[in-house]
Amino acid sequence: MGNIAAVTDAEFDAQVLKSEKPVLVDFWAEWCGPCRQVAPILDELAGAHGEKVKFLKMNVDENPVTPSSYRVTGIPTINVYQGGEVVKTIVGARPKAAILKELADFI
Repeated sequence: MGNIAAVTDAEFDAQVLKSEKPVLVDFWAEWCGPCRQVAPILDELAGAHGEKVKFLKMNVDENPVTPSSYRVTGIPTINVYQGGEVVKTIVGARPKAAILKELADFI
């Protein structure tokens, strides 16, 4: 995964929940094929829309606390947080057009 910064359990509160702008968090793992399919799409979106939405990724194997607290049971899961709350969830790999449609309110 290229241009998207990683976030850890320890940083999640400060980086995501207290952010002034919406934050997209991609929950993923190294072994997850569909996660690898979504990664370049999210990299592209981060490059195009990074001024409106903060893009982060979280490895669920290295950071088990946050995904379990948000009931992330399947990956990839993309959550959008605004004002400390989940305002959008996308589960599973989707084509770019579908992801853009889901995120239209934010980008």
